[in-house]
Amino acid sequence: MMFTLTEVASLNDIQPTYRILKPWWDVFMDYLGVIMLMLAIFAMTMQITKDQVACLPFIEEPEQTSGAGPKPFSTQSPKEATTQGVNEATLSPTPLIIPKDLPDSEVHRSHVSHAHTASMAKMYSQPAGISTNLDYQQYIFVNQMCYHVALPWYSKYFPYLTLIHTLILMVSSNFWFKYPKTSSKIEHFVSILGRCFESPWTTKALSETACEDSEENKQRLTGKTTTPKHASSEGKEDGTDASLSTPMLGNTGVKFSADKPIVEVPSSMTILDKKDGEQAKALFEKVRKFRAHVEDSDFIYKLYVAQTIVKTVKFIVILSYTSTFMASIEFVHECVPEIKHLTGYSRFYCTHNMAYMLRKLLLSYMALIMIYGMVCIYSLFWLFRRSLKEYSFEKVREESSFSDIPDVKNDFAFLLHMVDQYDQLYSKRFGVFLSEVSENKLREISLNHEWTFEKLRQLVTRNPQDQQELHLFMLSGLPNAVFDLTDLDVLKLELIPEVRFSAKVSQMTSLQELHLCHCPAKVEQTAFAFLRDHLRCLHVKFTDVAEIPNWVYLLRSLRELNLVGNLSSENNKMIGLESMRDLKHLKTLYLKSNLTKMPTNIADLSPHLVKLVVHNEDTKLLVLNSLKKMTNLAELELHSCELERIPHAIFSLTNLQELDLKSNNIRTIEEVISFQHLKRLTCLKLWHNKIITIPASIGQVKTLEALHLSHNKLETLPPALFSLPKLRHLDVGHNSITVLPTDVGLLHNLQHLAINSNKLEVLPKQLFRCTKLKALCLGNNGLTVLPETVGQLVQLTQLELRGNCLDRLPAQLGNCRLLRKNCLIVEDHLFDALPVEVKEGISRETNVSFTNGL
Repeated sequence: MMFTLTEVASLNDIQPTYRILKPWWDVFMDYLGVIMLMLAIFAMTMQITKDQVACLPFIEEPEQTSGAGPKPFSTQSPKEATTQGVNEATLSPTPLIIPKDLPDSEVHRSHVSHAHTASMAKMYSQPAGISTNLDYQQYIFVNQMCYHVALPWYSKYFPYLTLIHTLILMVSSNFWFKYPKTSSKIEHFVSILGRCFESPWTTKALSETACEDSEENKQRLTGKTTTPKHASSEGKEDGTDASLSTPMLGNTGVKFSADKPIVEVPSSMTILDKKDGEQAKALFEKVRKFRAHVEDSDFIYKLYVAQTIVKTVKFIVILSYTSTFMASIEFVHECVPEIKHLTGYSRFYCTHNMAYMLRKLLLSYMALIMIYGMVCIYSLFWLFRRSLKEYSFEKVREESSFSDIPDVKNDFAFLLHMVDQYDQLYSKRFGVFLSEVSENKLREISLNHEWTFEKLRQLVTRNPQDQQELHLFMLSGLPNAVFDLTDLDVLKLELIPEVRFSAKVSQMTSLQELHLCHCPAKVEQTAFAFLRDHLRCLHVKFTDVAEIPNWVYLLRSLRELNLVGNLSSENNKMIGLESMRDLKHLKTLYLKSNLTKMPTNIADLSPHLVKLVVHNEDTKLLVLNSLKKMTNLAELELHSCELERIPHAIFSLTNLQELDLKSNNIRTIEEVISFQHLKRLTCLKLWHNKIITIPASIGQVKTLEALHLSHNKLETLPPALFSLPKLRHLDVGHNSITVLPTDVGLLHNLQHLAINSNKLEVLPKQLFRCTKLKALCLGNNGLTVLPETVGQLVQLTQLELRGNCLDRLPAQLGNCRLLRKNCLIVEDHLFDALPVEVKEGISRETNVSFTNGL
C-alpha cells in the first residue's frame, strides 16, 4: 500500500503559529526532508515500473551439432562473444526447418512462431550463429530468478530505505512540539506571545518610550511594512491572521519611568479602548503566571538538545552505511541460480537496468544527507556555544526606558532565544509585558479614563467633623482627577498598590488629613514640599515597617501621626527610620502594634508630644523607661499591653491629665496613691481589667473628675471613693457590686453614674441628692422598686432601667423635664403603665425637640 503526498505531508504538519519557534536551520531541514521524500517517491516509482534485469548464459562447453546446440566461446570474453554474435547474425540468418508431415496450417503457425522467436532471440538470446537452445519463457524465468538471487538487497530496497529514513527524520524534527509534557507549554507561550505582539498597548507603550533606534528599527517604526517579512509571506500560506504583526507608531519623544515624573501626553494618544485595556491587563497577568510556571523547569531545552543529538547520530549512521553499500549498485552482475536442470546452463551474465539511475539518486541522497548533517552540527554548535538558559533584555532596555525588564531563565529564556532566530521584534514587544513600568502606565491610563472628576466628586461626603472626605478603595492607582478636588479636606486611600503624588497635589490647598491603608506612596519633590507644609494629620496602616514611606518622618508641619502595623522589638529602630526629631509640631502619636518596649526614638518627640496612644494587641510591654522623658505628655493610653500593675514610669509624668489603661491584666491598684503627685490628673480609666478591690487611698487623688472602673471584678465600693470632690463621671458597670453605699450622696458634682450590669437590689435615697446627675445607668440589676425621689433629678436627660425586676415606674418621673423618650431605656409595658400626662409630657418634649432639630 502506497502513501499519498497528502498523508505524508501530515507527518510534518505543525500548527502555523509554531513557525516563530522554528529557527532557520529547522526550516531548512524541513525543506531538505521534503526533497528527500520526493527523491524516495521518485525512486520507488521508477523501480516499480522499470526495475528488472536481463540475463544471458555463459557457454562453457562447445557443441559440434548443426542444431541449436551452444557454440563454444570460452576463450572469448563476454563482450567479444557478443560482438561476434552480432556480426554473424547480420550475415547468415538461422535456417528454418519444417517437418514434412505437418499440415499447411501448422506450417504457417511454425513460420509465425519461428519469426517471433527469432525476433525475441535478438533481445534475449545469443546472436545468430551462437544458439542457446532457450525460449522466451525460459528467459523470463531466468531474469526473475536472477533478480532475487544475484541482485544485492540494497539495490532492490534502496528507495524504501530512503523513504523510511526521511519519514523518521521528518517526524523527529518536530518531536519537541508534539511531546505531551512540552506541547501545552509551547502552545501557551506562542498564544501569549502572539497576543502580546498584536496588542494595541504594545504599540502605544513602545511609541511613548522609544529612543533612538537603528535604521532598520526606524523603518519598522515609520510603518513602511505592516508585517514582518516572515510573517507576511507565511501568514497567507498558513491561513493565519496577518494582524499578528501590528505596526508600531512613530517615535513621539515621550518617555515615562519609575524614577522620573510622568510627562503629560495628549489624551488621544494615551486613552485606550476599554476592551483593549482589559485585554492588556489580562495579558500582564498571564505573562506573570506563565513566567512563574516555566522558569522553574529546563525540560524543553533538554528535549530540544536531545532531539538535535539524535538527528546528528542518525545522520552519521545513515551516511556511514549508505556510503558502504553504494558500491553494490552496479550495472553488471553474475548469476548462479542453480537451475541447470531446467535450462542447461549454470551461470548467467546479467545487467541491471536501473543501476545507473539508482546510483545517481543515491549520490543525490547522500549529498542531501551531508547537508542535513552539517545543519545538525551547526545547530548543536549554536546550542552549546552560548548559555541558552539565561535571556537578558539588555538591548531592549537600552532602546527604551523600560529599565526594569527582568532577566529570565531556563525554558522561558530558551524559548525567547528561539524566537530571536525568527524575529527579534517579538522579544522586544514581549518585554513590554514583563516591565512593571509598562504595567503601571497601563493602569494609570485606564484608571484616569474611568475615574473622571465628575465621578470622584459624587463620592465626596461630609464626615462628623463637617469636613469634605473622599475614600478610595482597591483601585489600581491614584486617579489624576483627585488633584482637581481643591476643596477636599480628608483623603482616604485603602489597598491601592501604586500611589503617586505629583506636583498637581499643590492644588489641594484644603487638604489636611491623609490616610494610607496598605498603600505604598511615592511623592515627587514638588509634591513633598507641599505636603510637608500643609499636611496636619497622617494615618499609615502597613504590614511591615519597611512599607512606611520615608518622607513621613520629614513632614515638619504634621500634628498627628497614626502608625498601624508590625513594629516588633527587633524592628523598633525602624520606627524612626529617618528619625522623628524633624516632626517639630507633632502633638499626637498613635501606635497600634506588638511592641515589647517603648521605642527609644520617641524620646526625640518628648519636648512637644502631648498625646501618646499605644495599642499593643495583647503583647506584653516590658520596658517603659522611655516614658519618663516625656514630661510634657498630657494624655497616655496603654491598651492591651498585658500590664499587671500600674507602671511606675507613669508617675513621672507631672503634666499628665488623662490615663487610660484599658484591656490589661491589672489585678491590684495599690499604686494609685502615687497619683496624688500628678496634680493635673483628671481622668483615670482602669476599665476592662481584673481589679478586685479599690484601695482607700483613691481618696487622695483629689483632682479626679472621671473614673472608669467598668468590666472588672469589683464587689464593693470603698467610702473613700465618694470623698472625691471634683468627681463628675463614675463608671463601675459590669462588675459584681451588690450594695451602693449611701455616701454616694456626697458627690454633689456627679453628673454621670453608670452602675449597670451589677447585682443591686436597692437604691439608696441619698443617690437622688446628686441633683446634677444627667445620666443614670441602672440596667441589668435586681432592682424591684425605683424610688419616687427620682423626680428630684431635674437635670436628668438619660435613664437606663431595662433588665431589672420593676413592676412599675413612679409618676414622679414626669418631674424630670429634660428626660426624653429616646433616652428612657425601659421595657415598653412599664412605659405604657405610666400616667397619660407623664407619657404625653415625655413624648411631647421628644416631638418638640425633634421638630426644633429639624
